[in-house]
Amino acid sequence: MIDWQHFTPVSALLGGAMIGTATSILILCNGRIAGISGIIGGLIKVTHADRIWRIAFIVGLISAPLIWQMFTVLPEITISASPGLLILSGLIVGFGTRLGSGCTSGHGICGISRLSLRSIVATLTFMLTGFVTVYVMRHLLGLIA
Repeated sequence: MIDWQHFTPVSALLGGAMIGTATSILILCNGRIAGISGIIGGLIKVTHADRIWRIAFIVGLISAPLIWQMFTVLPEITISASPGLLILSGLIVGFGTRLGSGCTSGHGICGISRLSLRSIVATLTFMLTGFVTVYVMRHLLGLIA
C-alpha cells in the first residue's frame, strides 16, 4: 500500500537518477554490470584489483542511507516475519538469482537499459512471480495483512 500522504516523487526521481548515474559510471569506467548478487558473489573468487571496486561498491550501498539520514528522517522499518522465514526467503532469492543468472539490479536496471532480451524476460519473470506470490500469500492464504 502506497502512503500517498508521504510520497516524495522528487527524492524518488533523484534516487533513480543517482542509481542510473552510478551504474553508467561502473559500466563505462570499469566495463562491469552493477548486479548486486554478482558483485557480492565475485568477492569470493576474484583478484585483488577486482576486489577493491567490489568492496567500494558495497560500502557505497551501505553508507548511502547512513549519509542520507543526516539530511532527513528515514522511514520506520517494521519486519513482521520470523527469522526462519527471513532466512528461507533469502535462500530462495539466492537460488533464484543463480537460476536467472543475475538479480533485479543486474537485469532490471542494467540489462533492460541495454535492451537485453534475456534481461527483459528475467525482469518480467521476477515481477510476475512477485505479484503471484503476494496475491497467494495475502488473498488465498491470508498470511500477509
